[in-house]
Amino acid sequence: MSRQQKVDFPVEKVRRYLEPGPVVLVSSACDGERDIMTMGWHTVMAFSPSLVGCVISAGNHSFDLVRRSGECVINLPTTDLVDAVIGIGNTSGEAIDKFERFKLTAEPGHAVSAPRLAECHANFECRLVDDRLVEDHNFFVFEVVRAHVTPEPVYPETLHYTGDGVFMLSGQTIDRSDQFLPQML
Repeated sequence: MSRQQKVDFPVEKVRRYLEPGPVVLVSSACDGERDIMTMGWHTVMAFSPSLVGCVISAGNHSFDLVRRSGECVINLPTTDLVDAVIGIGNTSGEAIDKFERFKLTAEPGHAVSAPRLAECHANFECRLVDDRLVEDHNFFVFEVVRAHVTPEPVYPETLHYTGDGVFMLSGQTIDRSDQFLPQML
Protein backbone atom coordinates (compact mmCIF):
# COMPACT_ATOMS: atom_id res chain seq x y z
CA MET A 1 0.00 0.00 0.00
CA SER A 2 1.47 3.33 -0.98
CA ARG A 3 1.41 6.36 1.28
CA GLN A 4 -0.65 9.26 -0.02
CA GLN A 5 -0.12 12.96 0.57
CA LYS A 6 -2.53 14.34 3.17
CA VAL A 7 -4.02 17.83 3.42
CA ASP A 8 -5.26 19.81 6.41
CA PHE A 9 -8.91 19.13 7.24
CA PRO A 10 -11.40 21.12 9.39
CA VAL A 11 -11.58 19.44 12.81
CA GLU A 12 -15.32 20.20 13.10
CA LYS A 13 -15.89 17.84 10.15
CA VAL A 14 -13.98 14.76 11.36
CA ARG A 15 -17.35 13.04 11.87
CA ARG A 16 -17.18 12.24 8.15
CA TYR A 17 -14.51 9.67 9.02
CA LEU A 18 -15.31 8.75 12.62
CA GLU A 19 -19.09 8.28 12.59
CA PRO A 20 -19.61 5.37 15.00
CA GLY A 21 -22.42 3.46 13.36
CA PRO A 22 -25.71 3.54 11.53
CA VAL A 23 -28.26 6.29 11.92
CA VAL A 24 -31.01 5.13 14.28
CA LEU A 25 -34.46 6.33 15.26
CA VAL A 26 -35.00 6.67 19.00
CA SER A 27 -38.59 6.36 20.16
CA SER A 28 -39.67 7.46 23.61
CA ALA A 29 -42.82 7.97 25.66
CA CYS A 30 -43.76 9.47 29.02
CA ASP A 31 -47.00 10.64 30.63
CA GLY A 32 -49.06 10.23 27.44
CA GLU A 33 -46.52 11.95 25.18
CA ARG A 34 -44.43 10.15 22.60
CA ASP A 35 -41.71 11.11 20.15
CA ILE A 36 -39.17 9.86 17.63
CA MET A 37 -35.77 11.41 17.01
CA THR A 38 -33.03 10.73 14.49
CA MET A 39 -29.65 9.96 16.08
CA GLY A 40 -26.21 9.26 14.70
CA TRP A 41 -24.08 9.65 17.84
CA HIS A 42 -24.05 6.36 19.71
CA THR A 43 -21.54 3.71 20.65
CA VAL A 44 -21.54 0.17 22.02
CA MET A 45 -19.87 0.30 25.42
CA ALA A 46 -20.15 -3.28 26.72
CA PHE A 47 -21.44 -6.62 25.49
CA SER A 48 -22.83 -8.20 28.68
CA PRO A 49 -24.72 -6.42 29.98
CA SER A 50 -25.32 -4.80 26.61
CA LEU A 51 -24.57 -1.10 27.14
CA VAL A 52 -25.00 1.64 24.54
CA GLY A 53 -23.94 5.25 25.01
CA CYS A 54 -25.95 7.94 23.19
CA VAL A 55 -25.89 11.70 22.81
CA ILE A 56 -29.34 13.32 22.93
CA SER A 57 -29.37 17.10 22.69
CA ALA A 58 -31.03 18.88 25.60
CA GLY A 59 -32.92 20.96 23.02
CA ASN A 60 -34.59 17.86 21.61
CA HIS A 61 -38.15 16.99 22.73
CA SER A 62 -37.02 13.37 23.19
CA PHE A 63 -34.42 14.47 25.76
CA ASP A 64 -37.14 15.33 28.27
CA LEU A 65 -39.17 12.18 27.60
CA VAL A 66 -36.13 9.91 27.98
CA ARG A 67 -34.90 11.78 31.03
CA ARG A 68 -38.28 11.49 32.81
CA SER A 69 -39.09 7.90 31.77
CA GLY A 70 -35.56 6.45 31.88
CA GLU A 71 -36.44 4.37 28.81
CA CYS A 72 -36.34 4.39 25.02
CA VAL A 73 -36.20 2.11 22.01
CA ILE A 74 -33.30 2.37 19.59
CA ASN A 75 -34.75 1.40 16.19
CA LEU A 76 -32.54 0.51 13.21
CA PRO A 77 -33.97 1.83 9.92
CA THR A 78 -32.79 0.62 6.52
CA THR A 79 -32.23 2.76 3.44
CA ASP A 80 -35.89 2.54 2.38
CA LEU A 81 -36.69 4.85 5.32
CA VAL A 82 -34.15 7.58 4.38
CA ASP A 83 -36.84 10.22 3.73
CA ALA A 84 -38.50 9.50 7.10
CA VAL A 85 -35.09 9.60 8.84
CA ILE A 86 -34.41 13.06 7.37
CA GLY A 87 -37.95 14.31 8.03
CA ILE A 88 -37.89 13.15 11.64
CA GLY A 89 -34.55 14.86 12.14
CA ASN A 90 -35.88 18.12 10.67
CA THR A 91 -39.04 18.36 12.80
CA SER A 92 -39.93 18.75 16.46
CA GLY A 93 -42.09 16.32 18.38
CA GLU A 94 -43.40 19.28 20.38
CA ALA A 95 -45.12 20.55 17.21
CA ILE A 96 -46.27 17.33 15.48
CA ASP A 97 -46.90 13.63 16.04
CA LYS A 98 -44.01 12.15 14.09
CA PHE A 99 -45.58 8.68 14.09
CA GLU A 100 -48.55 10.02 12.13
CA ARG A 101 -46.61 12.50 9.96
CA PHE A 102 -44.12 9.85 8.75
CA LYS A 103 -46.59 6.95 8.75
CA LEU A 104 -44.64 4.81 11.20
CA THR A 105 -46.32 2.08 13.22
CA ALA A 106 -45.87 2.23 16.99
CA GLU A 107 -45.82 -1.26 18.49
CA PRO A 108 -45.79 -1.73 22.25
CA GLY A 109 -42.46 -2.49 23.86
CA HIS A 110 -42.15 -5.79 25.72
CA ALA A 111 -39.79 -4.60 28.46
CA VAL A 112 -40.20 -0.80 28.30
CA SER A 113 -43.10 1.59 27.86
CA ALA A 114 -41.56 3.31 24.82
CA PRO A 115 -42.93 2.12 21.47
CA ARG A 116 -41.02 0.09 18.89
CA LEU A 117 -41.12 1.10 15.20
CA ALA A 118 -42.54 -1.78 13.16
CA GLU A 119 -40.99 -0.59 9.89
CA CYS A 120 -37.42 -0.77 11.25
CA HIS A 121 -35.13 -3.77 10.76
CA ALA A 122 -34.37 -4.03 14.48
CA ASN A 123 -35.65 -2.65 17.79
CA PHE A 124 -33.53 -2.46 20.96
CA GLU A 125 -35.52 -1.74 24.11
CA CYS A 126 -33.38 0.24 26.54
CA ARG A 127 -33.34 1.39 30.15
CA LEU A 128 -31.20 4.26 31.39
CA VAL A 129 -28.47 2.91 33.69
CA ASP A 130 -26.07 5.84 33.95
CA ASP A 131 -26.81 9.54 33.58
CA ARG A 132 -23.67 11.02 35.18
CA LEU A 133 -22.57 12.61 31.87
CA VAL A 134 -25.98 13.98 30.88
CA GLU A 135 -25.61 17.31 32.68
CA ASP A 136 -22.27 18.20 31.06
CA HIS A 137 -22.36 16.29 27.76
CA ASN A 138 -25.95 15.09 27.07
CA PHE A 139 -24.48 11.55 27.13
CA PHE A 140 -26.81 8.77 28.28
CA VAL A 141 -25.77 5.18 28.99
CA PHE A 142 -28.52 2.64 28.29
CA GLU A 143 -28.75 -1.09 28.87
CA VAL A 144 -30.44 -2.99 26.06
CA VAL A 145 -32.92 -5.19 27.94
CA ARG A 146 -34.74 -6.73 24.97
CA ALA A 147 -33.86 -6.96 21.27
CA HIS A 148 -35.98 -7.78 18.22
CA VAL A 149 -34.34 -8.27 14.80
CA THR A 150 -35.69 -9.17 11.36
CA PRO A 151 -33.84 -12.42 10.46
CA GLU A 152 -33.14 -11.50 6.82
CA PRO A 153 -31.04 -9.90 5.58
CA VAL A 154 -28.46 -10.62 8.24
CA TYR A 155 -26.51 -7.52 7.17
CA PRO A 156 -29.13 -4.94 6.11
CA GLU A 157 -28.34 -1.84 4.10
CA THR A 158 -28.23 0.93 6.70
CA LEU A 159 -27.56 4.66 6.61
CA HIS A 160 -24.38 6.26 7.96
CA TYR A 161 -24.45 10.04 8.14
CA THR A 162 -21.22 11.82 7.20
CA GLY A 163 -22.48 15.40 7.60
CA ASP A 164 -23.40 17.98 4.98
CA GLY A 165 -26.57 16.06 4.03
CA VAL A 166 -24.60 13.03 2.76
CA PHE A 167 -25.08 9.41 3.79
CA MET A 168 -22.91 6.35 3.14
CA LEU A 169 -24.68 3.02 2.83
CA SER A 170 -23.65 -0.21 4.49
CA GLY A 171 -24.52 -3.63 3.21
CA GLN A 172 -21.38 -5.01 1.62
CA THR A 173 -19.45 -7.34 3.90
CA ILE A 174 -15.94 -8.79 4.02
CA ASP A 175 -15.70 -12.01 6.05
CA ARG A 176 -12.34 -12.50 7.78
CA SER A 177 -13.68 -14.48 10.74
CA ASP A 178 -11.11 -17.24 10.11
CA GLN A 179 -8.33 -14.79 11.02
CA PHE A 180 -9.73 -13.97 14.48
CA LEU A 181 -8.99 -15.70 17.74
CA PRO A 182 -12.23 -17.39 18.90
CA GLN A 183 -12.48 -15.21 22.03
CA MET A 184 -12.24 -12.07 19.85
CA LEU A 185 -15.26 -12.88 17.68
